[in-house]
Amino acid sequence: MTRICVFGAGAIGGYVGARLAKAGVADVSLVARGTHLEAMRAKGLSVTQAGETYTVHPKVTDDPRGLGRQDFIIMTLKSHALPVIADTLAPLIGTDTVLLFGQNGLPWWYFYKHGGRFDGRVLESVDPGGTLWRKLDPERALGAVIWQAAVLGRPGHVIHGFGNRLAIGEPSGEVSARAQALSAILGQAGVESPIRPNLRSEIWLKLWGNLSFNPVSVLTGGTLEGLARDSGTRAVLAAMMEEARTVGEALGVKFSVSVEERLDMAAKVGAHRSSMLQDVEAGRPTELDALLGAVIELAQMTGIATPALKLVYDLARFRVQVA
Repeated sequence: MTRICVFGAGAIGGYVGARLAKAGVADVSLVARGTHLEAMRAKGLSVTQAGETYTVHPKVTDDPRGLGRQDFIIMTLKSHALPVIADTLAPLIGTDTVLLFGQNGLPWWYFYKHGGRFDGRVLESVDPGGTLWRKLDPERALGAVIWQAAVLGRPGHVIHGFGNRLAIGEPSGEVSARAQALSAILGQAGVESPIRPNLRSEIWLKLWGNLSFNPVSVLTGGTLEGLARDSGTRAVLAAMMEEARTVGEALGVKFSVSVEERLDMAAKVGAHRSSMLQDVEAGRPTELDALLGAVIELAQMTGIATPALKLVYDLARFRVQVA
């Protein structure tokens, strides 16, 4: 049976791992920590979805050394945690182990097999000094865009909010056998997992909302719906998105919706407080560099001016530091 480890099994990772365990389509193990881990050890992992609750009992640990080599490792930590845990992945990695990266923002492997003028370039904002590139090897990487929303209601209990798509893709754009295998397993577990030949465009579609709404929410305390419906903040968000679109298009990205449509998509989510705002209020590190700092780095590489992005980045960076 295919061996899959979900590394960073919080809300999203816990949801995906629970779906896999419930379906019995893989030998599943979860790496977590703290009270969440202890709760799963004691009573299993419970998931509430569409008003129904179920409990599964996969292997759970905070020490991956006892899990053995894996076929797939699904990485659901936040981007800033990857350098911290890179060395701890070694016991899980065999000759053909594939790492699926589901972080928000621009991924560290972004220019691996990109094919453009920056092919093979390391993004310093998300991978300072190329540490992840060297230690994790981009040849092992599959990209992912996670569209599910979930929260931990309490330790050991995931509450699924909305969405069930987890798009995956090779950095090269090919439809590989390993991508097809993982897509099929996730599909059997009830997680919609289309293979995208151009995953970077879908990464940007999600990033487009995150790079704007998340830092502006940190500065204002506003919800997605509130920020999108207020004329003043909507204008700021739109200016940020227009600058980001110029950067993305310079790198070959195709945007499937307009700025106004993307703003309306966020508004439909409702009175949702962004993950970055929640992180700041809880005193946790944020994804500011992966979501916005990396786009500003790309703008500098391509010679594109991004005054709105830089202004909001500088203000949000200060807010994060003093939180």
